[in-house]
Amino acid sequence: MAGLYLHIPFCKQACHYCDFHFSTSLGLKSRLVEAIGREIELRRDYLGPKATLETIYFGGGTPSLLSGDELTQIFEAIHRHFAVAPQAEITLEANPDDLSAAKLRELQAAGINRLSIGLQSFYEPHLRMMNRAHTAEESTTAVRRAQDAGFENISIDLIYGVPAPGHHIWEADLANAFALGVPHVSAYALTIEPGTAFGHRLQKGTFKAAPDEFVATQFEMLLAAMRAHGYEQYEISNFCQPGRESRHNGNYWRGVPYLGLGPSAHSYDGQNRQFTLANNPQYVAAVLERDEVPVTMDILTATDRANEYLLTTLRTARGCDLAHLRTHHGLDLPATRAAYLAELQANGWAHIQNEVLTLTDAGKLLADHITLELFNH
Repeated sequence: MAGLYLHIPFCKQACHYCDFHFSTSLGLKSRLVEAIGREIELRRDYLGPKATLETIYFGGGTPSLLSGDELTQIFEAIHRHFAVAPQAEITLEANPDDLSAAKLRELQAAGINRLSIGLQSFYEPHLRMMNRAHTAEESTTAVRRAQDAGFENISIDLIYGVPAPGHHIWEADLANAFALGVPHVSAYALTIEPGTAFGHRLQKGTFKAAPDEFVATQFEMLLAAMRAHGYEQYEISNFCQPGRESRHNGNYWRGVPYLGLGPSAHSYDGQNRQFTLANNPQYVAAVLERDEVPVTMDILTATDRANEYLLTTLRTARGCDLAHLRTHHGLDLPATRAAYLAELQANGWAHIQNEVLTLTDAGKLLADHITLELFNH
């Protein structure tokens, strides 16, 4: 089984926190859709001959800007060159302001069976601060409309750690999310990336990020609220009702091969990674005029693979299988990092049971730091 990721690099406007590759000029959209169709043909053997796709994921950018005809065009190319599993999970990321009743019908007709809706907040001033294109009211009505249209497999995105005088806004955001009854929630801390509007304002001193302690408290509130409402934290930023994890994202953390299509998309064949050029006009020209996909190969060393296994598994509830790490990747942490593993357990940041290293709630706050400490250099 394998996955397909399609990067749709267009947005109505730029969110102030976003550092993904996108353009607010839609002039190239139809040509880019054509190029993705051609790229599917050019790279159909990347996952092995006639690979069966278990998951398909439209990310971005804002894939909900695609018309029904454009989606159909892409799906026709997918089905020409790949086998798609009968129960494949087919996800499309959508902004609330795009989800009219007519758009939802188009998405269903095209074969989308899972929606990932970027709400981010139910609090109007925070949506304006982040330069989101939708209103707080649309955050709720879009999900309800999708449910009424027959979409049951829905994920919503929330952002915490937004500067505020207290925690009542985040508390209300969580309450509003639970009221929608969706099976999956992704919650991310607001990070200020260089090159974004927030990044520029931070440099100028016109924006102040929330203190680490404030963000940590909101993360702890998130964990407690999710548990109280019966959601499992199967990965640091992802929560689901029992049995409802995102199969596509879960496969990333399990190291399942996937093909990424479109500018800036990443691919992984089980051994090495590829990165597609993050430039819309150059990507379109290369694919449509020269029959070339402008990719850069990243050859992973044994050390890289060991570190990737550590990075991905430590983020999950399953944890890192230390025996697998030793047997398949040659990294024996209990032998080489015994003192640090003991320190993690003594501080209440991790526990080891049956040779599986798992982070505690306190450890999840320090996940990036802990992972870097354990990396094989």
